[in-house]
Amino acid sequence: MTRVQNRRARARGGELDDCLRACAAHSGKLVGSIDRRRVELAEQLRKLLVVWGTTATGAPAPAPAGGATALLKRAVKGAATPSANIGNELLDALLAVANKALEAGYDDELNLALVISDTVLAQRKNSRAGWRLRARLLEAIGDEAEALEAYEKYLELTNDDGFGVKARIAGLRIAGDKERELLALLRRQSPRAEEFGRRPATDVWAEGLAAHAVGDWTEAEPRLVGALLRLADEEAPVGDRQELLSQYLDLRTTAPGVDLAALTEALALYAEQRRARMRGPVADPTVGGVQWISLGEFRNQIAGKSICLIANSGRVGESSMGAEIDSYDLVVRFNSYRIDPKHTGSRTDIHATIHKHGFNWEKQVTTRLVFGGISGDWKYSLRNRLVPGAQTFLGDESLRWPMRNIGKVPSDAWSGIPTTGFNMLWLLDFLDVSPKLDLIGFDFYESGAYRVQEAMKLAITSVHEYTSEKDWVMQRAQGVTDMRISLR
Repeated sequence: MTRVQNRRARARGGELDDCLRACAAHSGKLVGSIDRRRVELAEQLRKLLVVWGTTATGAPAPAPAGGATALLKRAVKGAATPSANIGNELLDALLAVANKALEAGYDDELNLALVISDTVLAQRKNSRAGWRLRARLLEAIGDEAEALEAYEKYLELTNDDGFGVKARIAGLRIAGDKERELLALLRRQSPRAEEFGRRPATDVWAEGLAAHAVGDWTEAEPRLVGALLRLADEEAPVGDRQELLSQYLDLRTTAPGVDLAALTEALALYAEQRRARMRGPVADPTVGGVQWISLGEFRNQIAGKSICLIANSGRVGESSMGAEIDSYDLVVRFNSYRIDPKHTGSRTDIHATIHKHGFNWEKQVTTRLVFGGISGDWKYSLRNRLVPGAQTFLGDESLRWPMRNIGKVPSDAWSGIPTTGFNMLWLLDFLDVSPKLDLIGFDFYESGAYRVQEAMKLAITSVHEYTSEKDWVMQRAQGVTDMRISLR
């Protein structure tokens, strides 16, 4: 039985009561953990137990300090739960647990996430978040065939591919094709591998390593390739196959009498399939001939111009300020902004977005600034998310993380991760070249979010210092009305 089959046998869900009890039991296992990822998972499990208690009893949830323990004890004893339907609050709490379990990445946590995924989809078969979660989990455990089916189901249910699923699907398909090409090439290059491909892969691989250890590459290679072929036939997890492919090619590079031309052909296919899995296809590496701009060049773009920054808030969505917003020289919008001309205005001159999500990257703007704290992750997102021709100018790395990299504001002085809006506002205030700088509808989510539909389910995350950001803004405000905060 392969690891994928084994996980399928162990990690089945569907019944809400059973799923919630599994979450409660797992919460107990995490008590005292010092692993950061498991600590974060434990916190989401605590929140889930509180939601569960509220839903099950109809009474207010207990205080967090002792409530989670009480709920855990009651859950293990089998308290009644609302199994007929899953409410939105409980659904969101379950998905939050599953996402943290996926981030943790350990077998126990992946199994818990699979149980939650099964349960969510049993309760809500058309849940977009449920299908995307399912796809990511299956990809994490190496079951690409089912992951692709889940990703495609997700795309059937959404009009906004803000998470780059189409590119992910394309990358996985290309990687699968290239891996099959590579294995076919290895089969041709080592004809004797076929006779070993019918035996257990673990045994044959061990024999190959033993032969290599004594310097007998003639006997080692067909066994190693045979084991690789057997793993592919068994649909072993992708991670296992990739690890052994890498080991085999490493051994082959140092083998006596190596055929460099044949080895180069194999390495090229290996590199292609690895690259496709990591970032997907890049149809236009120049991104439509985009012009990269630095901090100084961006300053010149905005100098002397009136600027308004439009919040993604419910207040903006009911403002009827569209014409007034469009009267500014430059209109700045953020992340998953939504356009309703009467209320929001119709123009977007500058789109500032975090690199992690792909909402509105296809919208035509003059300048796109993509923010991100880690350079490698930021570059990865640019390669995978930028749409050729959707922007004339693109901020370079000097504009990647304004508050930290330009302002040198350390985490001990500002502990929270600055939001996209605050990074942008901080940058404009720092440059100080705009005669009019207004914030429209910024109530720091008091009126709720106003985003494209696919982004409405995104949580208002706790990693940001909204209170500190609000205090910073109000200390610099020159004028404040119900809809407008003027900094200049």
